[in-house]
Amino acid sequence: MRGAAALHLRPLRLLILALALLLAGCATGPQANPADPLEPWNRGVYQFNDTLDRAVLKPVATVYQESVPEMLRKGVGNFFGNLEDAWTTLNGVLQLKGQVAGESFTRFWVNTFFGIGGVLDVASEMQIPRHNEDFGQTLGYWGVGAGPYVVLPLLGPSTVRDTAALPAEWRGDIVSYIEDVPTRNTLAGVRVVHRRARLLKQEGLLEEAALDKYTFLRDAYLQHRRNLVYDGEPPEEPMIEDEAPDEKEPAR
Repeated sequence: MRGAAALHLRPLRLLILALALLLAGCATGPQANPADPLEPWNRGVYQFNDTLDRAVLKPVATVYQESVPEMLRKGVGNFFGNLEDAWTTLNGVLQLKGQVAGESFTRFWVNTFFGIGGVLDVASEMQIPRHNEDFGQTLGYWGVGAGPYVVLPLLGPSTVRDTAALPAEWRGDIVSYIEDVPTRNTLAGVRVVHRRARLLKQEGLLEEAALDKYTFLRDAYLQHRRNLVYDGEPPEEPMIEDEAPDEKEPAR
């Protein structure tokens, strides 16, 4: 397992180093979004991810959505959601959220033992709420800033903080501890396809509503992550006022 973890960490370290170099050398124009100083790089990675998605992942997810019965898809979602409850439990503890940790732990053991390994969501029938806490949110809870927006190859939207949280996320993934490689890879693949299939309906609305999908997805992601860190009650961001005309430096 240590070897597998090392394989995860090495490319991540290189990625973080590359991001640091890009941040150091990236000049932002007057119209640049301050949360997205790497926009040219990010747009390039976004286009790469989008092309790969349209060629491979979306067709596979569409077949999955159309051929797998809804009841079975629901069971798949419940199973992976149950694994996420275990990770939420730990992050609830790290964030000193006793109720979140307690309810998430209760969901995990109830669904594991009475829901056939989590395939049935017995806990929701018992009205035990599901929470969503990950290590990126834990870092945010303890005051680590989100940092610039980043689009990661294959992984998609992120921030510097969420990227730094990836090693812990991988270590906290129960699937990664399955020793049988074919089983582990199959579960990881099914999870990716299932998550992509859940986005098919929203994608149609996005195509119609967004003039610039990149900007729409970026802003939606940053707002969503901010809401998660502050449990739906983020503080108001200070308004940035434009400089008065007479205070601007003369053009050179």
